[in-house]
Amino acid sequence: MTTEHTSAINPVFARRESEARSYCRGFPVTFTKAQGSIMTTDDGVDYIDFLAGCSSLNYGHNDADMKAALVEHITGDGIAHGLDMYTEEKAKWLEAFENIILKPRGMDDYKIMMTGPTGTNAVEAAIKLARKVTGRRNVVSFTNAFHGMTMGALSLTGNAGKRGGAGPVSLTDVTHLPYEGAFGDDVDTLALIEQMLNNSSAGIDAPAAFIFEPIQGEGGLNAASRDWIEGIARLAREHGALIIVDDIQAGIGRSGTYFGVEGMDIEPDMITQAKSLSGFGLPFAALLIKREHDIWKPAEHNGTFRGNTHAFVTGRVALEKFWADKGFETEIAEKGEITEKGLQKVADLVPGAVLKGRGFMRGVDVGSGALASDICARAFEKGLIIETSGADDEVVKVLAALTIPNDVLERGLEIVLEATRDALANKNQIAAE
Repeated sequence: MTTEHTSAINPVFARRESEARSYCRGFPVTFTKAQGSIMTTDDGVDYIDFLAGCSSLNYGHNDADMKAALVEHITGDGIAHGLDMYTEEKAKWLEAFENIILKPRGMDDYKIMMTGPTGTNAVEAAIKLARKVTGRRNVVSFTNAFHGMTMGALSLTGNAGKRGGAGPVSLTDVTHLPYEGAFGDDVDTLALIEQMLNNSSAGIDAPAAFIFEPIQGEGGLNAASRDWIEGIARLAREHGALIIVDDIQAGIGRSGTYFGVEGMDIEPDMITQAKSLSGFGLPFAALLIKREHDIWKPAEHNGTFRGNTHAFVTGRVALEKFWADKGFETEIAEKGEITEKGLQKVADLVPGAVLKGRGFMRGVDVGSGALASDICARAFEKGLIIETSGADDEVVKVLAALTIPNDVLERGLEIVLEATRDALANKNQIAAE
């Protein structure tokens, strides 16, 4: 795999695109096509993709069956935009989600709300509805959480850099409590949270909802245990609060099962969905709501792009192709094991490094944002697209497509290992000078 480039970046990007652009700064090439887990530049250089649209492409780039269905729909003058009107494709997607996802998991009591097209829209709808249902304002979120960049979702987010983007405004009506492991393995954060909630002088207003990610994606791949998640659910019930599971990045197979809390004793009142919901990288977000909480009046929460008909087409194919039987989960588990073994080799090279995440949402905390960033930069030079996460970008994060061939996955992990060796050698050389 060559990474020698013969073309230059079009200056129009620097001339016209906002300084808010980010991923392109770490991957300074121009991509023109992609297939499966390979992205190709304008001068024919191939890269293994361990980013997958930040988990928006769980089934890889340009799945043939989804593409064929979408092309057929478009060439047949199928509805492109329908607001929230009834369409044939929406009905087909709803029925597929009902029969393939909800009913087999005993979740027939959930309704599906089409929100605006991104994850933050689903989060905004969830916290708005929780406050409407309970008549309370306070929402409990957790350290290292990331829930989106619009103002309500940003108030739930813990990262100082992302919060700083809002400028000098108040991000209020949220209590941030410690996620599992936030203060180290020796501190039982669940017990601490319980003590604070039961202390009438703790200054915590009665919560409308608790919102958490089963695995914190942007927060550094912190994976909450079953005991902690079930404990938070218990506390929410005891205090009359709703349970919102933010499954935008950890869901749709990334954690190993469709939902990140499957197999646990928890009944979320709401579950947010986005990223890979369309299966094809098309914008699509939704909110699953327990039936008794669906108290919206018509148009009380809406959006021009609530529901994406093209995404209904590809999303239905994704459900039917990958989730109709348990075989896909077995494949995800196998890839998760391969990734864990590959990243353990990386961790063994770096003093104090630890593995993070679960399922096929994995990474390695190398203890330093500078080192993790250097590893990812060197990996890119060797033909791999991979990013960091964590409060200080200290985690090298693998978000490969759930469909990536095992040999491509193993090659990508070998590149991470090679890049780590090079980064450590450079670090040691600088220290010796």
